Amino acid sequence: MKETILAVSGKPGLYKLVSRGNNNLIVETLDATHRRLPIFASDRVTSLRDTAMYTDSEDKPLVQILDTLCKKEEGKEASINYKKASSAELREYFAEILPDFDRDRVHDSDIKKLIQWYNILVNNGITDFLEGEETEEESDNQ
Repeated sequence: MKETILAVSGKPGLYKLVSRGNNNLIVETLDATHRRLPIFASDRVTSLRDTAMYTDSEDKPLVQILDTLCKKEEGKEASINYKKASSAELREYFAEILPDFDRDRVHDSDIKKLIQWYNILVNNGITDFLEGEETEEESDNQ
């Protein structure tokens, strides 16, 4: 997964960077429509690679969490229905993926958004979340 997968504040879902204009980015929705639209400098855009979640020690990059979730679900959609799950069910499920997440600073909405984004990515055939990055074990062995 490259830096081309973006989240845009105030807009649902995820977007793939297609092109750069003079004062904007051209993105394509990662859904069934694959609609292209411009994103301007006034929009807050974040690459998934630059996003992290709070843990009790240091923040954990979102791509590592997505990779762990993908391994848990064997590359399939999440087994939990994040829209209908209770707060306790969401937190229990997320604790299986990231046991040391900060229970005070990670909200239910953050967990729901992570699962929603994971499902979008899997449905679009994107499952290699650590592409081009060293895994923790590889960096520990050096």
